[in-house]
Amino acid sequence: MNALEMQLQYPFGDTLPSVGTTLEVAPGVRWLRMALPFQLDHINLWLLRDRIDGQDGWSIVDCGITNDATRAAWEQVFANELQGLPVLRVIVTHMHPDHIGLAHWLTERWNVRLWISATDYNAARLASSATTGFGGPAAASFMGSHGLVDPIAQEKIKARTNYFASMVPQVPTQFRRLLADDVLQIGGHDWRCHAGYGHAPEHMSLHCEALGVLISGDMVLPRISTNVSVIDLEPEANPLVLYLDSIKRMKALPADTLVLPSHGRPFKGLHTRVDQLVAHHDERFGDVLAACAREPQHAAGLLSVLFKRPLDLHQTTFAMGESIAHLHALWFGGQLRRRLDADGIYRFAPA
Repeated sequence: MNALEMQLQYPFGDTLPSVGTTLEVAPGVRWLRMALPFQLDHINLWLLRDRIDGQDGWSIVDCGITNDATRAAWEQVFANELQGLPVLRVIVTHMHPDHIGLAHWLTERWNVRLWISATDYNAARLASSATTGFGGPAAASFMGSHGLVDPIAQEKIKARTNYFASMVPQVPTQFRRLLADDVLQIGGHDWRCHAGYGHAPEHMSLHCEALGVLISGDMVLPRISTNVSVIDLEPEANPLVLYLDSIKRMKALPADTLVLPSHGRPFKGLHTRVDQLVAHHDERFGDVLAACAREPQHAAGLLSVLFKRPLDLHQTTFAMGESIAHLHALWFGGQLRRRLDADGIYRFAPA
């Protein structure tokens, strides 16, 4: 546990639900955990005891990626953890593969509706059928324009044309739209939607005041900072400012809220964690400004400034998106200016 984590409280200690089982974290709220084939090797998913149109059952929050292991884990949950009751709906916080990947299978398996923001639903539909974001020629060209010109990296990025679709081969053909401040009746309690921006197009966290619980999705994580990237689809985006504004709004929730994150362990200390994340990015802004003051910088040149560990290609593409996001926040904020040099690379220097 690092020093920042020690400022948080973990009500369940080191206890984790094993694959295919659940752990109750609040009345009618059960925690399950699925494996991911990345360095970030798990995702937390949630079962909420529910009743819709007079029928008792469960609502699922987030799905895991599409693969046989995740389907098998879900089948164990269905067989052993639902108390003989059906799934009534599938709620997805946002469109990233580990969250929406199996939504098509789950909704068809139980003949239920997907609930998600319209922005993320349509982004997922686009990404599952077209190369966007972190692979393919457009992504390689975009990252090259920000200094990632290594030929081997360029070829690998160009070749990664099915990154999203391999984990989200299909998205449900229908959905029910979630909007900011929507209140869902789940299990006799009000759950309010908190829209967040920057990490995903329109991420929905769910807060239940009566239970003192926040399903934070990826907006607030206890151990790592959420990835906030600029990608080729929106090359002049300013997502980091949107993200920081979003998590600052979460400080309106009670300080003792039990936070149920998508990665890491459930914790208390929401306000503390928001302050830590804001301070983390403020420190990174300072590092970027200092580097740009020494000489004009491109995003690839800042990777060693922002990330102190070796990065594989998967990590490098996400790190590039984050590096550009930090530069853009300072550029749009008037602290840096951007120029396109003769080599076709954007460099940033003090304004």
